[in-house]
Amino acid sequence: MTAPEERGSVPFLLPGSPPMRDTVAGWDHWRVTRHHFVPAPRLSLAEWRRLSPRKRTLHDLHRAATHANLPLLQTPMTKAVTKLLHGRIMTNALKRKPTTRAGVMVTGGGYQGKTETTCEILATFEDMWLQLHQQLNPAAVPGSRDLHVPVAYVQTPVTAKPKSTCKAILNFYGAPMHPRMDLPDLIRQVAASLHDHGTRALVLDDITRLRMHRADDQDTLDLIRAFMSMHVTLVLVGVDIPGSGLLREGRRDPHTGQVIFSPSKHGQVHGLEATQTERRFDLVELDRFRYDTPAGMSAWIDHLTGVEDQLRLLNAPDGMLTDGRMPEYIFARTNGVVGLLERLIEDGCQEAIDSGAECLSEALLEGIAITVNGAPGRDADAGEVPDVPGPAKVRAEPGKHRRSRNTVFDDLGPSASTGS
Repeated sequence: MTAPEERGSVPFLLPGSPPMRDTVAGWDHWRVTRHHFVPAPRLSLAEWRRLSPRKRTLHDLHRAATHANLPLLQTPMTKAVTKLLHGRIMTNALKRKPTTRAGVMVTGGGYQGKTETTCEILATFEDMWLQLHQQLNPAAVPGSRDLHVPVAYVQTPVTAKPKSTCKAILNFYGAPMHPRMDLPDLIRQVAASLHDHGTRALVLDDITRLRMHRADDQDTLDLIRAFMSMHVTLVLVGVDIPGSGLLREGRRDPHTGQVIFSPSKHGQVHGLEATQTERRFDLVELDRFRYDTPAGMSAWIDHLTGVEDQLRLLNAPDGMLTDGRMPEYIFARTNGVVGLLERLIEDGCQEAIDSGAECLSEALLEGIAITVNGAPGRDADAGEVPDVPGPAKVRAEPGKHRRSRNTVFDDLGPSASTGS
């Protein structure tokens, strides 16, 4: 039988555009296909040379696709977020009491993987929840077959107002909206959509686009807190939430560590609250890697080991990213931010393939500039674009000794290698 690549099809290039997760169809398509990509097979340089010219080209394209679609790796930071967020959503989903569900705020710097980590946790929950209920909505009205949507993912509008926020949520469901609907009608429509589709978690991404010095944004945040009366887990994701002003009306409970807000004004006005209950949020940070303690260094090296295992370079030696001073060099280039690391590795691998080096080295990476300015869908004013260390900041100046931290790293080398 003729191989697919000989017939002209390229199975590793998934058809269509990447799914947009801010609609039911887009979210569901992403959730179902998120692990479908198959990385390129591992070939030695000798095996690659034995391929036909066409198969070499296709294999190189497959390798480039592999480096452009590196999987989301677990880190000590993501494990902490997963434990808290999954536990909170599951506990709330199983509640039968008509009480307000505590929400979760996921914070961190730009390009630190907050959105992808949150979406993966929620997709895993939805997979389990749908299987538990045989794909059907347990709260559906008898005689109807309402679409079961356990998770709703919505991006906060750049210029958020109460009406535009409601419309963004309704757009996720594809719910009908009359142009003349006023805010109370929109809120009731949001409540109906969440209930009718059996939604258990509502994610509002990029929440720190709200500016608390604007009256509209204050009203929007108050409205968002009112959504907690709709028996869903409210998940707010944003850059540096503690420094954004979103918590200024809250107080921290010394016993639980939760941030507590007073009852929502919108809930009182539009009848969303059965009681004058407080709104509680667990605040969890998805931090970058650190390189100033033995534990931090070990975690960084473990992560680089995982990344290295995903790469498909023909001349890559074992320990390409973890031996010598490479861990320290890569950390200096990326400041421990996983998104910047992904960009550096992706572009570095493409250069390694194009140049024929087929290996990542400090000399090769010195020629790679990490460019994130002007990234689509990111608001620089909201802190969604981090500062990027340049190559010139990494090189040691002539006549100067390297920092003593490198000696500490060398002492930890055997232990780290054993642990990885």
